[in-house]
Amino acid sequence: MKGDGVALNSMTGFARTEGANDFCTWVWEAKSVNAKGLDARLRLPGGFEGLEPEIRQRTKSRFHRGNISLSLNVNWQRPNATYHINMETLDGFLSALPDILARAPDLAPATTDGLLALKGVIEGIEEPLAEAQQATLHADVMDGLDQVLDQLAEGRAKEGAQLANVLDAQISSIDELCDEAESLAALQPEAIKARLAEQVTDLLDAVPALPADRLAQEAAVLMLKADVREELDRLKAHRDAARDLMVQKGAIGRQFDFLCQEFNREANTLCSKSADVALTQVGLTLKTVIDQMREQIQNVE
Repeated sequence: MKGDGVALNSMTGFARTEGANDFCTWVWEAKSVNAKGLDARLRLPGGFEGLEPEIRQRTKSRFHRGNISLSLNVNWQRPNATYHINMETLDGFLSALPDILARAPDLAPATTDGLLALKGVIEGIEEPLAEAQQATLHADVMDGLDQVLDQLAEGRAKEGAQLANVLDAQISSIDELCDEAESLAALQPEAIKARLAEQVTDLLDAVPALPADRLAQEAAVLMLKADVREELDRLKAHRDAARDLMVQKGAIGRQFDFLCQEFNREANTLCSKSADVALTQVGLTLKTVIDQMREQIQNVE
C-alpha cells in the first residue's frame, strides 16, 4: 500500500510567499488545521476587500476540508506619494512650548527638524491608483494567492503521505490481529464443550432428572452466543474498505472516521462474545489499534 497510489491529504499545513511590483511589496501567509468542513478566514488590508469572493472561490477549488487562515500584508512603495505639513497639529505643539519650557527651563530650544519629526506634523498623501493600475495590482496579488495555496496544498499532501504510512501500518496490525482472533476462535468450540461437559456433570449430580434434549438445547445456545465468525468477517470487510479508501482521491476523512466506528463496534462485540481469555486480549488490543487509527483519521481531509 505504501508509495504509489496513496492519495491521502492532511488538513494541517503552513505556506508563505512574497511578491512585489511598482506599487508595493506583499506577503501572503496560509495556515491550515483540521475541521469538520471547509472554513476560510481572511485578513486583508484596506482596499483589497473586493477580492474576498474570488479568494474564497480559489480556496474552495483546491480544498475540501480544513480551517484555513489567509492573511495579506502590503507595504506601499509608490513613487507618486507626496507630503504636507499639518499646520493645525504643528500649532498645537508650538502653543504648548512656553508651558514646557516653564516646567523644564534647562531643555534645549526646539528646532525645526525636531518639530517636523513630531508624530502627525508631516502626513503622506498618496494619489489613488488609476483603474488600470488597480487591476494590475490585484492580478499580481491574486497570482501570489495562487502560489501560497499551491504551496499549502503541497504541504498538506506531504503530511498526508506520512499519515498514509501510519494508517497502512495500523491496518496491517488489524489484519494480523484478525488472523490471530480467527485462530483462537477456532479453538473456542472445543473449550466450550469441555467446560460445558464439566458443568453438565455437576448439574446432573444435582438434578438427575434433567432432560437430555434440554441439555443439548442449552449447549447449542452457548455455542451460538460464542460464535465470533460473523464479527471477524465484518472486520475483514472493513479492512478491505479501509484499503480502498486509502487510494481514493478527494476528501475521504469523514468516510474513514465512520469506518473506524464500525471497526470499533465489531471489536466490542468480539470481546463481549469471547469465551477465552486469549481471544479477549486480542479483542482489546484490536480496540486499542482502532482508537489510535481514529486519532490519525481526524487529520485526514
